[in-house]
Amino acid sequence: MIPLLILGLLKEKPGSYGYELLTIMNERNYKFVVNYTKGSFYYNIQQLEEKGLIQRIAEISKTESREKNKYTLTDLGITEFYRLMTKYGTKTDYINLSFYSAMLFEEEFDKDKMRELILVQIKQTEKKISLIEGALANRSTLMKSFVRMLENSLSHHKVNVNWFYELLKEMDEEV
Repeated sequence: MIPLLILGLLKEKPGSYGYELLTIMNERNYKFVVNYTKGSFYYNIQQLEEKGLIQRIAEISKTESREKNKYTLTDLGITEFYRLMTKYGTKTDYINLSFYSAMLFEEEFDKDKMRELILVQIKQTEKKISLIEGALANRSTLMKSFVRMLENSLSHHKVNVNWFYELLKEMDEEV
């Protein structure tokens, strides 16, 4: 999905520097939608360029005497952008939490250790809630559609944390 982000941003802001695109992704909190790192971002820039989907426009900085690279979409890149939009726009994923796999064997696991796992899930989920709420505090700087996605994600995380607390309560009642 990183290629879609890069192609979409270049469609939105042609002639952007790589670090400019990465900054936009970070400012817009795209990490809540796609898992990426600085390394994976630049790897994907390189791959898109090698495939002829983006074109590098090198310019020499007068103050730093080094080459800086701006990027634009090629016609092939625009076609790929639309293909990826259709691919991801029509895909329905199941929400798979690794924790669900562990829950399948809850009865076979030590109750105290299971409690610890649930507490870890609560802590991690509450941290995610806090991060999303922080991002939503700056909603005026976010695209309307992204605000809706964050609000939806926030709702899901709140449902999960409530479920985790219910699991703990059920465990306490069994004792």
